[in-house]
Amino acid sequence: MGPETLAQVLRPLEGMFPPHQHRELLVGLSVSDDAAVYKISDKVAVIQTLDFFPPVVDDPYDYGAIAAANSMSDIYAMGGQVALALNIAAFPADMSPTVISEILRGGAEKVAEAGGVLAGGHTTEDREPKYGLAVMGLIHPDRVLTKANAQPGDKLVLTKPLGAGIITTALKGEVADPVHVQLAVESMKRLNSAAARLIQEIGVNASTDITGFGVLGHSYEMAEKSGVKLRLYLDQIPFLDGAKRYADEWLFPGGSHNNQGFYERHVDWAGAIPDETQLLLYTPETSGGLLISVPPRRLDDLLARFAAADEPVWVVGEALDDVIGLEVAG
Repeated sequence: MGPETLAQVLRPLEGMFPPHQHRELLVGLSVSDDAAVYKISDKVAVIQTLDFFPPVVDDPYDYGAIAAANSMSDIYAMGGQVALALNIAAFPADMSPTVISEILRGGAEKVAEAGGVLAGGHTTEDREPKYGLAVMGLIHPDRVLTKANAQPGDKLVLTKPLGAGIITTALKGEVADPVHVQLAVESMKRLNSAAARLIQEIGVNASTDITGFGVLGHSYEMAEKSGVKLRLYLDQIPFLDGAKRYADEWLFPGGSHNNQGFYERHVDWAGAIPDETQLLLYTPETSGGLLISVPPRRLDDLLARFAAADEPVWVVGEALDDVIGLEVAG
């Protein structure tokens, strides 16, 4: 569902659960973040999220693993770690049980890699396969990260390259280079768990993950909720091999145009940036990396710790001031 439609369908829910009546709900509909957070005690809060989608790759095991990694990513975006997961799935009645088993195995092994436990789930029949997880994570209530606390002067870092969305679209169109697909699969299957642990050790101001609204959509959400202007530097943003080629060939998914239509009024382009490059930055990602707003005094420590842990990270921008907006510099 595109951002504009999503905003519309959620309007009737606004005000139904006022924060003053639900003080244990630390993050919910009224603040709209990557996941819900509910305080259990002074030392424990639960992070709750759910995500599922149709196949983005051909191999059933990889599909299950990618869907699971994507589902768990919201837990990591809030700074938590995965504790419990449930399958949520829909499969055609005539789908091979062997294929279904491989999808579920891919998801289960990712949950195990995350240190969580898979405890069941729910399935139903549908014409198109869909798979994902309902996930519960744990965190100290005082250590919850949201997208709403970026500060002027912060540096923005990204933990995965962009481009998985357009590469998988090229795969659906049967024009993708297998090498590009394999690199995208490896990126999508990589968990954000280590990055979440590192940023908790370091101390950062804000965090979100880059998924369906693309890097520009999620960046603007951080800017809006933090009350700041963010600037991204195009020449510092990493892309998966093949992403720019498929952008040049205009192989964009429909979600790219939906995101552009909703967010373009909030984005300023500094310099002559080609249309296909602009649209690539609006393109949805699957199981993307974390976008993190880091106090400048902690940036060197962050980069050093990520390097020591062999975790990739790129400095891609900064928070400028307290005027809400998003700028992309060429």
